[in-house]
Amino acid sequence: MRSPMSIKRHGITLVAALLLSTVAPKVYAQTKIAVVDLQRALMETEDGRRAKARLERLFKRRQKSLDAAQEELRDMKEDIERQKNVLSREALAERLESYQKKFVELQQSYVEYQQELAAKEAELTQGILQKMQEIMRRIGQQEGYEIILEANESGVIWVPSNLDLTDQLIQRYNAENGGGSSSMRRRSKMR
Repeated sequence: MRSPMSIKRHGITLVAALLLSTVAPKVYAQTKIAVVDLQRALMETEDGRRAKARLERLFKRRQKSLDAAQEELRDMKEDIERQKNVLSREALAERLESYQKKFVELQQSYVEYQQELAAKEAELTQGILQKMQEIMRRIGQQEGYEIILEANESGVIWVPSNLDLTDQLIQRYNAENGGGSSSMRRRSKMR
């Protein structure tokens, strides 16, 4: 049997739900929402493409070095596996210890590489993203959007294409920055 408090709570909840259901459609009908995929926009603008190419050039040598170290570790492991039955316990222990040490060093190098890569990427793209946010602010004001969500970080699973402003952002960014900002080109030449 339900208590009088429980019935009262359910009654209040029902009244609130009815009120919201009559008010909510009017509120939602007036709210203009859109999404933008900043990651895609970053990769498709001229400045974004230049930043990505620069990042790849800067880290190409380091990546090759990490790949070579990984290949060396693989060879070392295969060699240990082949010779484990013929090596003495001491020799096998030495090789395993050497392998473990190099493995840990490679892991540390890889973590450092990822951190440096992320920091450099942030440095190269920060200005571009700030310009994009400013363009999106203006688009929102000019076209009457109350909310513009970032498609990848907002949990948006699907949206009709007419509510996706990514292509418009890319076009405006390239138009306003001459297909690529001169400051980006100047920074590239200075480094």
